[in-house]
Amino acid sequence: TDTKDIFAGEIGIVSLGVKEISEIMVGDTITDAKEKCKNPIEGFEPAKSFVFAGIYPIHTDEFENLRDAINKLILNDSSISYEPESSMALGNGFRVGFLGMLHMEVVVERIEREFNIDIIATAPTVIYTINLTDGTNINIQNPSEMPPVQKIDKILEPYVLATIITPNEYLGNMIKLLTDRRGMQKNMKHMPDNRVLLEYEVPMNEIIIDFYDKLKSCTKGYASFDYELIDYRVGNLKKLDLLISGEKVDSLSIIVSDEKCYSIGRELVKKMKELIPRQLFEVSIQASLGAKIIASERISAMRKNVTAKCYGGDISRKRKLLDKQKKGKKRMKSIGKVDIPQEAFTAILKLD
Repeated sequence: TDTKDIFAGEIGIVSLGVKEISEIMVGDTITDAKEKCKNPIEGFEPAKSFVFAGIYPIHTDEFENLRDAINKLILNDSSISYEPESSMALGNGFRVGFLGMLHMEVVVERIEREFNIDIIATAPTVIYTINLTDGTNINIQNPSEMPPVQKIDKILEPYVLATIITPNEYLGNMIKLLTDRRGMQKNMKHMPDNRVLLEYEVPMNEIIIDFYDKLKSCTKGYASFDYELIDYRVGNLKKLDLLISGEKVDSLSIIVSDEKCYSIGRELVKKMKELIPRQLFEVSIQASLGAKIIASERISAMRKNVTAKCYGGDISRKRKLLDKQKKGKKRMKSIGKVDIPQEAFTAILKLD
């Protein structure tokens, strides 16, 4: 029904000459070009992403299809944000922002099922500024872009001002969580209805992984969380590499604070041991800081019982068969490839 008026509570359709849906945001005021609205409604802000992850197509020729798939999902979920990203190991992809871990898992599953695109979702990162010893500065978004340690003067990481409102009974849980995430308290104010407002300065790297989910867990869903970027500060950071059978996996490298690198390295190799399936050859999993190995696990090889046919007789018969198997396993290890499942790339998001 054509109409000249539309009132609160009614649903209407307005035809516009907009080519891209991204040109209109939720909360925009639509007005007549000739008789412009004097006071547009203010106060709307885009939905803030709390988890960022790199999403890459397994087949590089599906990059444009992946872009179209994300744009179609944004049509009915405006809280998704994305920007192009490239990785040395995985090629071209996108850095996508989500509201939380569950939201991320749902979106990744929808891309695979509805658009039939095989993708890899990697651990999220932030943009760091690195001051080099020759006086120049570079910005890196991926740990694989980090220059050698001897060329780095200092690393600057982004900080945010986090504003949290929580019921009084969960205040202790919140302060512990923020302290664990290297937060610095700036303000604490008691509010009506037994609530507390907390303001903390926290490194952005600490909130983009699973902070929002942990915050909701330790407050039974009652806390609210908002943040805004404030500045870049010098951080004591190191690049943590993961080696599978001696080969560095660039897409599993992460940048961590110095005091947490050993505990995260141990957790990461344990998680990988659970996720990577057993092979016909032994697989070693190591976490390293530069050339120094800080944690190690190994996945034993699947073995056939080659001595089953030996009933009694001299021990040298069994030894000969075992030695033959050992040589075969050694040869297999030198040419074997380890397929890393998708769950391994998102394991970093779920470390305790």
